[in-house]
Amino acid sequence: MLIAYLMVQGYWLINSNRSEVRRFIKNTNNKDRFFEYMYVDTGKIVGFLGKEPPVMKKREEFKIKEAREIWKKLIAQGWRKTALFD
Repeated sequence: MLIAYLMVQGYWLINSNRSEVRRFIKNTNNKDRFFEYMYVDTGKIVGFLGKEPPVMKKREEFKIKEAREIWKKLIAQGWRKTALFD
C-alpha cells in the first residue's frame, strides 16, 4: 500500500502547474509515546524545474492519520508524486 510505504520514508508531491511542492517526512525525533507524527513541508519551485531545489516556505506537523488525509486530498486535486528532489 502506497500510504503505508509513505510513512516509512519521505516523499514529494508536485502540483499540476509545477509551481509548488509538498514533502511528507516522518518526524523521527517525536517524543509522543502514543502517536507518530509527519512533517508536511511546503515549497515553491524556483528556476529550472529539477535543477535547483525548491525554496521551502513552511513546515507543519501532523499525526500520521491527518498526513494521510492531506496526501489523499492533494492527489485528488491533481498533485502527483515526484522524485525530482530526492
